Amino acid sequence: MDGIADMGGTDGWGSVAAPTRDEPVFAETWEGRAFALTLLTMGRVSGQNLDAFRHALERLDRTAYLDDGYYGRWLNAAELMLTDSAILAPGAVDARARKLRGDDVEEPSVPEPNKPDYAPTAAGSLRTVEAEPRFKVGDTVRAKDMSPAGHTRLPRYVRGHTGVVEIIQPAALLPDTHAHFQGENAQHVYSVRFDSHELWGADAESFQLTIELFESYLEPVS
Repeated sequence: MDGIADMGGTDGWGSVAAPTRDEPVFAETWEGRAFALTLLTMGRVSGQNLDAFRHALERLDRTAYLDDGYYGRWLNAAELMLTDSAILAPGAVDARARKLRGDDVEEPSVPEPNKPDYAPTAAGSLRTVEAEPRFKVGDTVRAKDMSPAGHTRLPRYVRGHTGVVEIIQPAALLPDTHAHFQGENAQHVYSVRFDSHELWGADAESFQLTIELFESYLEPVS
């Protein structure tokens, strides 16, 4: 889907600040807790997975994704996964927060959990694919111009553009189906190099961009 998370290639966000040499892993204590809570929520508590977490991130609205900061959006996505799996009732977190502030609010009833009936075939994302790769190093390929309703790792800014295969990476499970618990559908993965002018026109700064793309995202250029 095309959501707020697909920001690559857009402008108007200001300059990028490079990290400092002594920058801490977590700027504030709560960020470390948010990181740990999200990892726990992702698997054991919600029964969901990394790709479902990414799909939760891209379903957030602008405020939840941007205004709450990096780890704030992690917490918002964790809450969404818990709601999806009926571990939390919609609005439960807001109601509890208001109650802790002294507001006279009624918290929603605890729902009956409904975790996905789904388990990966192995740990991690790498898999073995028996079929030979469709493309080889040096092939010119085009990223398909598609806009799936669900999760995808095909960035909007490369869709419909041509690039060159640089590396054939290890095969991996397909996030588009894994995020929705519809199977792993493992595929070959390619590092594809795009020219900046191909992506953003003649006035773009000159550079080469390399991105990893799944085989089903690509089509040959005749």
